[in-house]
Amino acid sequence: MSASIAIGSDHGGFEVKQQIAGILRERGIAVDDVGCTGREPVDYPDYAREVASRVSDGRCAQGILVCTTGIGMSIAANKVPGVRAALCGTPDMAAKARTHNDANVLVLGAVGSDPKSVGDIVAAWLDSAFSGEERHVRRVGKIEDPLSRDCGTEFDKADPETFAAIRAEITRQQNTLNMIASENHVSAAVRIAQGCSMTNKYAEGYPGKRWYSGCDYVDVVETLAISRACELFGADHANVQPHCGSSANMAVYFSVLQPGDTILAMSLSHGGHLTHGHDVNFSGRLFKVVSYGVNRETETIDYDEVFRLAREHRPKLIVAGASAYPRALEFEKFRAIADEVSALLMVDMAHIAGLVAGGAHASPVPYSEFVTTTTHKTLRGPRSGMVLCRGQYARDLDRQVFPGLQGGPLMHTIAAKAVCLREAAQPAFKAYAAQVVRNAQVLAGRLAESGLRIVSGGTDNHLMLVDLSALDLTGKDASAVLDKAGIIVNKNSIPFDAKSPFLTSGIRIGTPSLTTRGMKEPEMLLVGGWIADVLRAPADTALQEAVRARALELAAGFPVP
Repeated sequence: MSASIAIGSDHGGFEVKQQIAGILRERGIAVDDVGCTGREPVDYPDYAREVASRVSDGRCAQGILVCTTGIGMSIAANKVPGVRAALCGTPDMAAKARTHNDANVLVLGAVGSDPKSVGDIVAAWLDSAFSGEERHVRRVGKIEDPLSRDCGTEFDKADPETFAAIRAEITRQQNTLNMIASENHVSAAVRIAQGCSMTNKYAEGYPGKRWYSGCDYVDVVETLAISRACELFGADHANVQPHCGSSANMAVYFSVLQPGDTILAMSLSHGGHLTHGHDVNFSGRLFKVVSYGVNRETETIDYDEVFRLAREHRPKLIVAGASAYPRALEFEKFRAIADEVSALLMVDMAHIAGLVAGGAHASPVPYSEFVTTTTHKTLRGPRSGMVLCRGQYARDLDRQVFPGLQGGPLMHTIAAKAVCLREAAQPAFKAYAAQVVRNAQVLAGRLAESGLRIVSGGTDNHLMLVDLSALDLTGKDASAVLDKAGIIVNKNSIPFDAKSPFLTSGIRIGTPSLTTRGMKEPEMLLVGGWIADVLRAPADTALQEAVRARALELAAGFPVP
């Protein structure tokens, strides 16, 4: 978040705004002045909304607004999600607005204000901070209702049971530390887009070539999503209609394969995905699948073995990508193997797409005929899918998505994809992606220092696998006790696992969600210590309760977006 403060006023508050700008600059604070610029009459809601929006989306740390009475500015600013605007007439009110209410926009009335009182109020505001006391955290949480913010109050009346369940889920997410590697928190803009009225529109076909009329504006949104995906990842073509990662993979398979053709892909038990050829999945039922895995000693992909298998089985398609592999994928090696046996290369970057977009992982696009992905996980968008491909495959790919696999696309979800792709192109997203990796590496190091074995010895991306064999603890039991401690992970098989997939010898831990909430290395050290303590004493319910209380306190300091 920027350290600057946004200021704005209408014509009635112009002189006071100018005074405030001087106070801030004297303190060395960067000022983002949105206007107005003089005494000519203007509409105060325009300036209230602009300042509040800059605070809401993180462009500015705080805001200050002035109008004749302050009342209109307060009402208008508090309409913006995430803003808590407080009209303050004394220094004590300003201090309490910060310490008790975590107010992020100060509002002043110009009537009756003298330069000294303005200076004292602004100083009290700047010198105060939210106390973080449990009672104030609880009360602010009740003010800031994400469900009502996104959905409106009519939902409660229409379906109180569903509304209550969703509200409880919001509370659960806020009050726990989510470390499931495939999950994340999307922005308010993504949530609002996914709930927008484009859910009402059928749009079978593609922009400019629809089967239904009335598609002018959904065409705009889908075209935005396509162009943003291509620009973000440097791809020739993008299809943003797949409903999920599995259908994205299916579309590629059906574009270039016939039933019975051979695929070379990573084994699920070594970190691959169901759609990479598991026999219970369509991919394993329709195609001949040869699986590669990791080296028993290094627990990293044995590229020499992949070469050997490719030469032996001559696959038509090689699949790179994983759902539980903590090391960087070497796409140039996969490309060389594919070229050696005249195979096509598809990379499933579902887990690492956000890291690729943010420059924290090498891009597979230059090396691959096809790249598939989900749009959630590290990319921080709606739960859905997408395919990137080289230009010569665009027509066949599009025909397989529609009409081959799907009918009408989910245009509200495509709108949310367009939003997340724009967000991923911003400088702040690069910082987020880099922090995800740093957090994962610090966390893995802390766990290792505590005596837990990390599969492959560490991580290059957003996740790690913890081997629990030495603790005589299954992944199923470990995830259950951590859940009681307010830390959410998932059981996961480790390479060469002797236990069943329903029990597992490991857990998978990821850092995207906590990074999105703003946590960094110090928090990873804390959480890593708590995880190790709980896992070493799984029967200690008092310890679990104590860690849960500390996790709740930490979570309160880093609210879910």
